Amino acid sequence: MKFSENWLRELVNLPVSTEKLVDQLTMAGLEVETVISCRPDFKGVIVALVKQVSSHPESDKLTICRVEAGKGKEAIIVCGAPDIEAGNYYALAAPGAVLPNNKKISVAAIKNIKSEGMLCSGAELELSENRDELLKLGDDARPGMDLVEYLALDDHSIELSLTPNRGDCLSLTGIAREVAVLNRLKFKRSLIQPVPSTIKDSRKIKLDAVEACPRYAGRIIKNVNNKKPAPAWLTERLRRSGIRSINAVVDITNYVMLELGQPMHAFDDDKLKGNISVRYADAGEKLSLLDGQEKTLSPDTLVIADEQGALAMAGIMGGLATSVTVGTQNIFLESAYFSSQAIAGRARKYGLHTDSSHRFERGVDSTLQKEAVERASRLILKYCGGEPGPTLDIRVKKAIPAQIIVPLRLEKIRQLLGVAIPAGRVKEVLQLLGFKLTGKNGRWRVHVPSHRFDIRIEADLIEEVARIYGYAEIPSTSPKAPLCLEAEIDPARRYEEMMTRLVQRGYYEAITYSFVDPGLQASLLGRDDGIRLLNPISSEMAVMRQSLWPGLLQALLYNIHRQQQRVRLFEHARVYRGSDEPEQVSVLGGIVYGNNYPKQWDIKGNSSDFFDLKADIEALLKAGPGRTLAYHQAGHPALHPGQSAEIMYDDQKVGWLGMLHPAHLQALAIPAPVGLFELELPLIPAKYTVKFTEISKFPSIRRDLSVLLDEDIPVQNVANQIKRVAKDLLNNLELFDVYRGEGIDLGKKSLALGLTFQRSSSTLIDEEIDTIIKNILTSLQQEFGATLRE
Repeated sequence: MKFSENWLRELVNLPVSTEKLVDQLTMAGLEVETVISCRPDFKGVIVALVKQVSSHPESDKLTICRVEAGKGKEAIIVCGAPDIEAGNYYALAAPGAVLPNNKKISVAAIKNIKSEGMLCSGAELELSENRDELLKLGDDARPGMDLVEYLALDDHSIELSLTPNRGDCLSLTGIAREVAVLNRLKFKRSLIQPVPSTIKDSRKIKLDAVEACPRYAGRIIKNVNNKKPAPAWLTERLRRSGIRSINAVVDITNYVMLELGQPMHAFDDDKLKGNISVRYADAGEKLSLLDGQEKTLSPDTLVIADEQGALAMAGIMGGLATSVTVGTQNIFLESAYFSSQAIAGRARKYGLHTDSSHRFERGVDSTLQKEAVERASRLILKYCGGEPGPTLDIRVKKAIPAQIIVPLRLEKIRQLLGVAIPAGRVKEVLQLLGFKLTGKNGRWRVHVPSHRFDIRIEADLIEEVARIYGYAEIPSTSPKAPLCLEAEIDPARRYEEMMTRLVQRGYYEAITYSFVDPGLQASLLGRDDGIRLLNPISSEMAVMRQSLWPGLLQALLYNIHRQQQRVRLFEHARVYRGSDEPEQVSVLGGIVYGNNYPKQWDIKGNSSDFFDLKADIEALLKAGPGRTLAYHQAGHPALHPGQSAEIMYDDQKVGWLGMLHPAHLQALAIPAPVGLFELELPLIPAKYTVKFTEISKFPSIRRDLSVLLDEDIPVQNVANQIKRVAKDLLNNLELFDVYRGEGIDLGKKSLALGLTFQRSSSTLIDEEIDTIIKNILTSLQQEFGATLRE
């Protein structure tokens, strides 16, 4: 929304500077995008009255004008513009004037006639794009007046970037209401007096789509002189609002739209046939628009029509055949209320966007239609003349939006904003914005005005109070919360967090049937005691699942058969165990197949293995302080004998992980290794401990050890023993190599371990670390028979 600052100040007497006004608008949620000075770069241009026009003796394209330039002074101007008329006022660049292109005006002889200046077009003064006609001024001009003063060019064009919910500010009236409230001023819109009819001519209006258009106002005005241009002050306000001048009648309808926020349209009444109706378009109906495009209308497009067909795309653009031109003498002036649902998206559907559609899509006040017709009628009669007929205002009350009443509580304002705003200030803000309040003791029923169609709930009203009260007046405070060393969260939330982590690690969620193939389940679990269905869908879906693995394997096969080379799936669902007294258990299961990462030029293809799957479980369970996560080697009928383990959480078995048994790989014809895991979620505690540890300011010391020990000793046991000996001084322990081969006896392995030591209160010295390392090696030798590899 672009508007003239002077126009705004004419509507409300603001006691603030331009800079302050811009700041107020932005902080109130009406973001100012640009502020541009309207004063063109010229000087010495004045108003001149053309008193006499005669032909140039040496050129039929030039005229000689005798003009009055103020204080009784007259001058002779040689001019090449057509249609110049005596008795009219024009812009004169007198000798010594400087135009925007830095062109200096001086006395010059044109075809042997001395010209004492230059009559200017709007384009030459950068006031319009029209180079073909002189800038014609209104009858209120006076010879000798400075053009900057006459046109009030000492002004700014301000453009707002409005959010879609603030359609009420797509007018000068709406913006004036806002800035008046921001400055604690009362704003009262000027009362628009009806224009009495002088003729009886009218057209019947029929509303055939009342839900989309429940109100329509219109009148005929005859004998209009549209050849006369709109007054300069009006076209200037349009220009500063980003709208170009077309002709007097159209300019006036655009002016009223900017002033009130109500889009309008004028038809050439002589081109209309019969009654006017508002209806939906017939299938395949065509309409040539004002921009020359012909559109084939769809049945969901609302149109204004006469008895011959569609005249305009309602709320979007008028038709070319009935458009108002400078030759138009009789007009039909219309103003309607269209619901935003009926207009939203229609303009974009036809590749259009107009000032009218922009407003109707965001919402237009349903009380403005007759006022807009009366306001436009008064301006047309004043500047174009004419004889007005009666104003018809057709309404279907039940379809017009009813007034909304929203409850508001003072304590809720304090709760949401965090500041206690006095009840009197709350009432003042809302009343200045046009709301009516009933009730007392900080509990009100707020009657929403018709122009605020964005207010629906209590929070909307609180937002209004906050932005007018001032966001800067609301103190910023950090939220206060107690530090919990032990917290318990909702199990459902814990499960959601776990699944989110799997997605972050490249898994996709799968949903499989609760019924599975009894043969596949029996082979995977090593037993055939599932709950059988009395009437299964098929023989392959005859028992209730006791594990998620049968379903996930079927999903994997489905993807492999469709040439998917990398599959990572998880499922969170129930399994059903037991037959006499069935038990439902919530389980999280997963399956991995193919490369660990998607194909990439700088990453080698690396099939997912047992340790990749183990890393996923580590990320999934994240054992915190006081918790232990361990893996016990164990056998499972579905898993590889040497690559399977029980998952232990706080010394309780919570699930399994491992690689699919080679026999199952062969039976299912799966070409590459498959990893599986399954967790019983109720066994994983929702309570966890939060422990704060200060980061040490002292340096750390790292020592690497390589120890030889028996092949069958788990690395986890070795790590646990080292932690017991080193105690709190051990900051980090990592296994960075396992070696078997040349130089190592059969049945032995070499573990390369990195140990990082650090103290939080002082610097460690080498002698202390040497002692700890010696104790660790002694302990490993005694516990596991491990020796230091030389």
